Amino acid sequence: MKKLSLLFVIFLFLSCGKTETTNQAATQTDSVNAAPVEKQRVYVSADWVKSVIDGNQSQSSNYVILEASWGEPSADYKKAHIPGALHINTDLIEEPNYWNVRTPEEIEQVMKDFGISKDTAVIIYGEPSPAARVALTFLWAGVEEVHILDGNLKAWTDMGYATSNNDEKATPIEDVGVTVPAHPEYIISLPEQIIEKQKDPNFKLVSIRSWDEFIGKISGYSYIEKVGEPKGAVWGRDEFDYVDDNGKVISIDEAQKIWNEWGVTKDNEISFYCGTGWRAAIPFLIAYQEGWTNVTLFDGGWYVWQMNPELPIQLGDPRTNN
Repeated sequence: MKKLSLLFVIFLFLSCGKTETTNQAATQTDSVNAAPVEKQRVYVSADWVKSVIDGNQSQSSNYVILEASWGEPSADYKKAHIPGALHINTDLIEEPNYWNVRTPEEIEQVMKDFGISKDTAVIIYGEPSPAARVALTFLWAGVEEVHILDGNLKAWTDMGYATSNNDEKATPIEDVGVTVPAHPEYIISLPEQIIEKQKDPNFKLVSIRSWDEFIGKISGYSYIEKVGEPKGAVWGRDEFDYVDDNGKVISIDEAQKIWNEWGVTKDNEISFYCGTGWRAAIPFLIAYQEGWTNVTLFDGGWYVWQMNPELPIQLGDPRTNN
């Protein structure tokens, strides 16, 4: 009798374990109904992205998912990416001389090649700065709805959602439905424009670089020899001060605390910059999604500034002249 009872208990244990595994697998593949997000909300959850793919959002009828990184598709992308996600090489949106955003004609062609019109919901994932760089470029171009998966692919896999190793193909289109750029006001390209802006004391040029870069201890780039910052710049900290340990962006309140340290407030006209426009795109988007209209990206950044020996630079901490 004891032997039979023991066998019965073992049977129940194994059965329960098997049922739990099955339910977990079912949860991972169930259709997701997430709350809708506003068009201007850039950083979105994995649940929302999954609900778009599952056909449960208004964007489900016209969307493109992009994995943004430099170079050809990586081994990681080939092994596991969000189903349907196309790799976009950041070289496609940056010209090779100054690493500024390419011409309107070139960006329009990129949109056509990837099947992106102004009405397409573009969902991007990748490391924080390349994802932000691509997102800002499409907003500048005129895509009305651009989102970034907050937390990169980890946020997706942490939810147990499936990945794919398929060879994804874009569906090109002939007409993007907008004159590119629809929002030239989002980007300042040249140092001369910054110098003109600096005549207004309300203008703040905010460096999104490391402290050692900001004070001129290092350039931060193997291909930039000169150190320093444009004269008049204030420090807005570096890329990873804007994301938490899970790679998710900080809130606008947390960002404002960083900016307030150097006297930058919502009342200022603000232009963020870094070396070549990647890192600075993150705080721009944090402010943009909260409806701020007083922010721009100085695309040329330190890379273009330091090319002209006639332009004024600063070294050390401008608050103490050290």
